[in-house]
Amino acid sequence: MADLARSIMRLRIVGVLVGVAVLTAACGSPGAPPEGRPTIVVTYSVLGAVVEDLVGDAATIQVLMPNGADPHEWQPSAKDIETLTRADLLVENGLGLEGGMASAFAQAEAAGVKRFIAADHVTVRHVGAGEGADPSDPDQAPGAPDPHLWMDPLTIRDAMDALALQLESDLGIDVGTRAADLDARLATLNDEVAAILAAVPEADRTLVTGHESLGYFAARYGFRLIGAIVPSLSSAAEPSAADLAALVGAIRAARVPALFTELGTPPQVSRAVGAETGAKVVEVMTAALPPDGSYDSFMKNLATLVADNLR
Repeated sequence: MADLARSIMRLRIVGVLVGVAVLTAACGSPGAPPEGRPTIVVTYSVLGAVVEDLVGDAATIQVLMPNGADPHEWQPSAKDIETLTRADLLVENGLGLEGGMASAFAQAEAAGVKRFIAADHVTVRHVGAGEGADPSDPDQAPGAPDPHLWMDPLTIRDAMDALALQLESDLGIDVGTRAADLDARLATLNDEVAAILAAVPEADRTLVTGHESLGYFAARYGFRLIGAIVPSLSSAAEPSAADLAALVGAIRAARVPALFTELGTPPQVSRAVGAETGAKVVEVMTAALPPDGSYDSFMKNLATLVADNLR
């Protein structure tokens, strides 16, 4: 554990900044929309991809956050806030995911922008006993709501069904046919992800992640959450030496072969935990669309990485 403790100390003293390559937003970016169509602003790219699938060309979709930005930490510019306040509808995740946007949301609401909050229309997963390393932290206490709802196609499906109704009532847009088609495709995607993950034996269905981001994924596909490098529902938190010592013990006890790190995970700490336990460190994209901009590919890529590194 000495190497692990030194890694944590260096991280805090030096204040290492993790450089993240930001991809171009796949579903559009703030700017002047075409005339004659309502404008729907979506906060982050993965949610934006599904909204665009639902809406098609009935409205202009603009995604605020660059693809790959950490939704927990991203903050809007003055131009982004102007885009928000001119929107006909704002689509957001909710449950505090867009932590840097609270003031911007209030400004949009004051400007009369209608809002759709996805988390208000789904079955919200809550932190289970033993999942959080520090139950005194509200983000980790049993019962804390988990905002990472896009990690489950059927949860996203529920949100899109509700959005279809609001599009008709608020904007006069009928997407009933597209909604039925999207429902069917998300159900098929769920089956395909389950088929990919079928390669992982039940005894090996254990997940250690960068932060506590795969709860919906684990619940849907029968995995156990062993712990996280950053033991919080937000990547903005910091791991302590005690947290990481407990995690190392849990990884060894469960014989976990791989750690799945992500945006916001301190790479020095991930490598130290991997070296301490012998687990492979595998980076996954939990907040960025692949080059084709597809939610379908996003989920299949994640499932393939998990299956390849746990079976």
